[in-house]
Amino acid sequence: MKAFLMGFLALLATAGHAADDQRQLAPMPPAADASLRAEMRANLLALNEILGLVASGKYREAGQIAEDELGVSAMGKHRNLPFDARPGPHMPPAMHSAGVDGHQAASEFARIAASGDREKTIAALPLLTSGCVACHYAYRIR
Repeated sequence: MKAFLMGFLALLATAGHAADDQRQLAPMPPAADASLRAEMRANLLALNEILGLVASGKYREAGQIAEDELGVSAMGKHRNLPFDARPGPHMPPAMHSAGVDGHQAASEFARIAASGDREKTIAALPLLTSGCVACHYAYRIR
């Protein structure tokens, strides 16, 4: 199974570099590119942790991670970095708006999960990823 997953991921990686990639290029200085990529990897870790908590019935804890790591509370992580290392100022306005929308959606998920209601929390899970999917399908940085 692990070999299959690694092969599938390799296939996806090569497909992402196809010449017919129609996503809008959002070029950034190398330091901003590195900051954004590191943030996206951290976001994946947070999503994985949230899913594990939801699967374990720990809805409130999942909501807290969502708010702290992905929600409005997580905005501005790069504000103290030099200008060339901050991704936000180099994004097209619509890409930046999509990011803000994603933070707001994560905060909404956190609010719902804080209720402890299983059905509502599970139904709200797509809030965590819909902004990510929209942005990653519309924009690329390489």
